[in-house]
Amino acid sequence: MRNTLATAAVLGALAAAPYAHAADPCKLEISGNDLMQYDKPELSAPATCKQITVTLHHTGKLPREAMGHNWVLVNAADLTAVATAGMGAGLANDYVATGDKRVLAHTTTIGGGESTSVTFATSILKKGGAYEYLCTFPGHNALMHGIFKFG
Repeated sequence: MRNTLATAAVLGALAAAPYAHAADPCKLEISGNDLMQYDKPELSAPATCKQITVTLHHTGKLPREAMGHNWVLVNAADLTAVATAGMGAGLANDYVATGDKRVLAHTTTIGGGESTSVTFATSILKKGGAYEYLCTFPGHNALMHGIFKFG
């Protein structure tokens, strides 16, 4: 009887384990490295999220002045224009043009070993809309961009 109860307890714990550590679908993580690469070509969040937090980790070693990364969310059609405008904004502005309404959300620019986050309301997004994210550090957007799906 004792072995049966112990077995049942172990099986119950194993069955519940995936749910005990389930990630919050409204909290997303992405990493960038010294080779100008994000580790994920796509991020997605369900329409049930009222706000989304994206955390960017820089897994490289180079400083932000040499190989800084940020995460910028835009409508897909605005990607190239936002990247171009960001280059002129400079590091002091995280390579995001001040007041650029095409930028839906963005993190600060970080260097190797650092992390940063941005939280934004999903009221700025349309379910099924065409969104992309990119790094606006000069020249990085050619390799560092991806698709963002909402809904």
